[in-house]
Amino acid sequence: MAQATTSTPVLGTPHRWRVAAGSTVGTTIENYDFIGYGTAAALYFGTAFFPDADPLTGTLLSFATLGVGFAARPIGGIIGGYLGDKIGRKPVLIASLLIMGLATFAIGILPTYATVGVAAPILLVVTRIVQGLAFGAEWGGAILMTYEHAPWRRKGAFGALPQAGFPLGLLLANLAFFASSSLPDDWKWRMPFLLSALLVFAGLYIRLKVEESPEFEEIKEEGKIEKNPLLSVLRSDWRNLLRAFCMRIAETAGYAIAITYMSSYLKSNQLADPSQTILAIVIAALVGFPATLFWGWLTDRIGRKPVYVFGTAMILLSGIPLFVVANTGMFPLIVAVFVFSFAICQNSLAGTQASWFPELFNTGTRSSGASLAYQLSAVVSGFTAFWAVSLFQAFGWMGPAVLFSFYGLVGLIAAVLTPETNDRRRREADDVAETEAKRELVGA
Repeated sequence: MAQATTSTPVLGTPHRWRVAAGSTVGTTIENYDFIGYGTAAALYFGTAFFPDADPLTGTLLSFATLGVGFAARPIGGIIGGYLGDKIGRKPVLIASLLIMGLATFAIGILPTYATVGVAAPILLVVTRIVQGLAFGAEWGGAILMTYEHAPWRRKGAFGALPQAGFPLGLLLANLAFFASSSLPDDWKWRMPFLLSALLVFAGLYIRLKVEESPEFEEIKEEGKIEKNPLLSVLRSDWRNLLRAFCMRIAETAGYAIAITYMSSYLKSNQLADPSQTILAIVIAALVGFPATLFWGWLTDRIGRKPVYVFGTAMILLSGIPLFVVANTGMFPLIVAVFVFSFAICQNSLAGTQASWFPELFNTGTRSSGASLAYQLSAVVSGFTAFWAVSLFQAFGWMGPAVLFSFYGLVGLIAAVLTPETNDRRRREADDVAETEAKRELVGA
């Protein structure tokens, strides 16, 4: 098994906060773009791009285009991870954000089926694929830049910062859709995509100013860059790759059911109108931002594994209860469903992945290993909403509820089988090293 090592200064680099801020802003923008598509697919794309289909088929086709973007993410992860290990983390960060911004803006100006016929859904699929490639390439660079600049003892807390870009992006995307819900016709979904251009320019400005990873710079200077980091991971670290893949499924596929599919489920069963659903997600995202930071902080105190085991166990146990509560149609309880599934189930896993996944791989193959494991699972999550609709038709709400719990079981088993990388002895050693480093700094 690979044993992650680090040459980062005990207190982190002088640029650690700037790098963390740049990564967080970038991941927020990327998630705004990528998640915004999920909201539009659940609420609008069925009629805008597939009007000849009945409502159920339109929803299925809309979710299928959603899944195409997720299917493209592993390819983006492979490309971005490979380049991150070969040429550096920073170039991948900048390129992925720029490509994502262009693709998202393009969605905002796409013609609909009523204008160009079948060409409309084809163009939608193409832009979604580009989104998926960019998003797949982005995560590894953002996480590793932050992780490798962070202090030894606080890598969990620092790593959770760019992960908190997910609830921030979710919040901004749904606020945009909530604000545009009163606009006429297609502007309801066009405006949020067009507004992303402003966010991308701001993100590029910040990311251009961040410094390259010190750990990558060191192996570059020593001539230790892997000739083929992807092949090295597949040959030597395939067990950790498989474990991380399964752990990630619980988080991302669980989100696809509890947030993406649930939005469509509430609408189609007349349990909540779109504005209520968006408001509930906004509230969940507001709670999810500090929750992600908390879970990351907690992994530095008690370890990565206990937090992940807890989160996956919650997913396993809550599938049926979440749908039972949602079926009441009572808005406060619907809000509770979104808050619990997001802030407790999803965010506890996301806040842990940013430190646990990188620590499973060596510096020279870390970008390829962590990115590949993270993005491969997107293939499963991307089509989960599609499967959930099909299961509902066959078994009612029990179908997607059991699927949600099944994903929790997969993640729980993988978490139990994955080695702890931040055990008590390491934390105690880090405490001593940090204290000595602070004394030296004061003495200087």
